[in-house]
Amino acid sequence: MNRLHYKLSAAMLAIVFLLGVAFYQIDRYSVRIYHEELSQRLNSSIAMYVVNAEPLISGGRVNFEALSELSNRAMIINPTAEIYLLAPDGKILGHALAPDEISVERIDVGPIRDLLSASRPLPIKGVDPRNPGAQKIFSAFPVVDPDISSSDAGYLYVVLGGSQYEAVAAQVSGSDKQRMVATGIVLLMLAAFVAGTLLFSLLTRRLRKLTADVTEFTQSQLEVNNPIDRVAQPRDEIDQLRNTCHFMTNTIQQQIARLQESDRLRRELFTNISHDLRTPLASMQGYIETLIIKDEALDRVTRRQYLDTACKHAAHLGRLIQDLFELAMFDSGNATPVFEEFSLTELIHDVAQEFRLQADEAQVSLQVDPHDETVNVYADISLIQRVLENLVGNALKYTPEGGKVSISVQAYSAAVGVSVVDTGAGISAQALPHIFDRFYRENREVDEDRGSTGLGLAIAKRILELHGSEIRVTSEERHGTRFDFDLPLQARAA
Repeated sequence: MNRLHYKLSAAMLAIVFLLGVAFYQIDRYSVRIYHEELSQRLNSSIAMYVVNAEPLISGGRVNFEALSELSNRAMIINPTAEIYLLAPDGKILGHALAPDEISVERIDVGPIRDLLSASRPLPIKGVDPRNPGAQKIFSAFPVVDPDISSSDAGYLYVVLGGSQYEAVAAQVSGSDKQRMVATGIVLLMLAAFVAGTLLFSLLTRRLRKLTADVTEFTQSQLEVNNPIDRVAQPRDEIDQLRNTCHFMTNTIQQQIARLQESDRLRRELFTNISHDLRTPLASMQGYIETLIIKDEALDRVTRRQYLDTACKHAAHLGRLIQDLFELAMFDSGNATPVFEEFSLTELIHDVAQEFRLQADEAQVSLQVDPHDETVNVYADISLIQRVLENLVGNALKYTPEGGKVSISVQAYSAAVGVSVVDTGAGISAQALPHIFDRFYRENREVDEDRGSTGLGLAIAKRILELHGSEIRVTSEERHGTRFDFDLPLQARAA
């Protein structure tokens, strides 16, 4: 930021310097033009007075004596004046100067005609015969020959600001006035530079603060709380930049939090998978090795018992692998629900019929309410069937003998509410927030004995999220658990 401040200051200094030089040159030019116009206006009648004082051309001849005398008088009035008598074509006919001081024999009469006709704004400059490379202001007037009555006998050409004027001007150029003007401009330049530097410092102060906040955020390994405060009402681009950085750092922190959570879940997933796969595999291996080692020593009943146990662990392992595959498919985003209209009531009856034998064996009452009313929804029938199977299966596993599991449907204006209620052991308050976490089991040994993989509720939650719904749970220990979710009607989807 200091480099930017220095660059801005250097740029400001260069601009102020150039402006100061330009102002000085413009001031000198404008003052010179002003004085030239003023001098030309004030002395515009000199040539006329000289011409009217005495004839300068008589009978076609130049009156050099009168020209010299009038030139001396004019120079007394205006010491900077130099008088020349010109022919109509600009040829110099006479003057009061030494012959070797004149460098040209003819001058352009165009500016003279412009001055006499007032066709151009003042100042109008013409050639200085003593210095042809310089343009000088002048006074001019037509010369008349009284003997010939000619109105175009020539012109009286009075250069204003001749060599004497240049000598005096050269002395004045280094005067105190010029130094005072130059000093004033330098002081103004310095004042403008200081003011500009202070202004840049004030304008970049918020930018320096933003840079410091961003640096603090990056040097803290992106772990500190967002140090970049948001501006409620941005006043300019710097405030907008601060707000952008605020949102950017928030996004970065959220992404880091998600990555950390994803990494934690990944490690937890590997730990749980390794444990849940190792346990049934170890049990299966143990029973199979026992069958191999004690093949002849085992009776038929014991052999059958070992095979049933190994088969049970294999089935549990198969369910676990299937659940892992489904959950991975849902998390990857490759599972896209195929929405269609179907009868939710019929699907619930099919699921209830699927678990009817299991419920009868466990002596648990499985009920559907309402029994006959037809309710249509708009969803993926196979995925919703999976949700119902997971919820009803869990309810039957944790409902004791003599208990009840009920599935109810309640139609609303834009959706249908589905509830699965059991009178089982319930869920503790400590476990309730975690039951939808994958592999979470409140009592691992009891859950494994009941065939739970710890993934059923996580799968159900993910399926409902794909449908734009959420699953809700209420539970009370020793009184049972209730799961609720909503599905859209056909009218809502249309």
